[in-house]
Amino acid sequence: MSQPALRCESVTKSFGNTIAVDGFDLPLREGCLLALLGPSGCGKTTALRVMAGLERADAGDIWVGDRHVQGHGVFVAPEKRRIGMVFQDWALFPHLDVWHNVAFGLPRAERARVDEVLEMVRLERHSERMPHELSGGQQQRVALARALAPSPQVILLDEPFSNLDATLRAKVRAEVADLLRAAGATAIFVTHDQEEALSIADEVAVMADGKVLQLGTPHEVYGAPRTRAVAGMIGSGNFFTGRVEGGRVATPLGVVPAPGLADGPVDVLVRPESLQLRRSADGGATVIHAEFYGHDQLIRARLQDGTTIDVRLLGARPDLVLGADVRVELAGPVQFFDKQGAVSPLCGISVLSNGKLAAG
Repeated sequence: MSQPALRCESVTKSFGNTIAVDGFDLPLREGCLLALLGPSGCGKTTALRVMAGLERADAGDIWVGDRHVQGHGVFVAPEKRRIGMVFQDWALFPHLDVWHNVAFGLPRAERARVDEVLEMVRLERHSERMPHELSGGQQQRVALARALAPSPQVILLDEPFSNLDATLRAKVRAEVADLLRAAGATAIFVTHDQEEALSIADEVAVMADGKVLQLGTPHEVYGAPRTRAVAGMIGSGNFFTGRVEGGRVATPLGVVPAPGLADGPVDVLVRPESLQLRRSADGGATVIHAEFYGHDQLIRARLQDGTTIDVRLLGARPDLVLGADVRVELAGPVQFFDKQGAVSPLCGISVLSNGKLAAG
């Protein structure tokens, strides 16, 4: 296995009595675009600043390639770590034009690199413009060019798209991801936006309480979360409390087979896209809310026992109006979580809301 581009082991950082980063472990492979995803206050930005050397860790070790830059009496200064940083507010110098913003801090012998990276981020025609003359997306690309200019081993981006309005954010994040990949860069970006992390990252590190709970591809952390906590943080879902008895679990959607699971309490996760709705006078559920997005729609239904569930459907279903009687069908994977964590997904089972079981 090749040497990780960056590696954190058991990194801890506190501010007074507050533990911001607690036993933080993270391997970053070469050429990977990794999203560090978690709620506000979970330690994401502190972890990033410790990696960059802007904060000194209380304990733990950090390597950049094969260089030990933190731990056991070692502390390499930020400017010597070969790590580029893109800050949340981009931190452009308002009195310098684009060219000189990108060139800032570079030795004179390396300033030919400025034109190269400006062409890379498609800003070569704007080199003489001032930051205030650029759009938000262009300013973001200037900040990225400045981070790329010294040819760092790793680039760290702290909530890089949070200053953009919603209509621009999706476009710019796709552009930045493409630019990083075209440059062959290895990068970590911090975000609390699930859609952002899942849509552009090669790998996602789900973080809570100063720790990485799970590291994997977007498909892995969404489709096979290891714990109930990760499942609740990634995407939306319908959670039910149940109990395994004789290889079966009773849920509001019906009895679900759970072969191989020991008897005892479990949480059951059903993603909204794993459900289907059919109009039925005796289906046992009623539509109480509907949101139409054109390409898909979110329907909320209330079952006879009062349980509400969310269902995500592709395309238009004009028949699913408020008050419509429907049957809820389980047509996708179910995930079980016991006290030890997650049990592998059960796929290919369809359960009807009236409790009858059908093969998927």
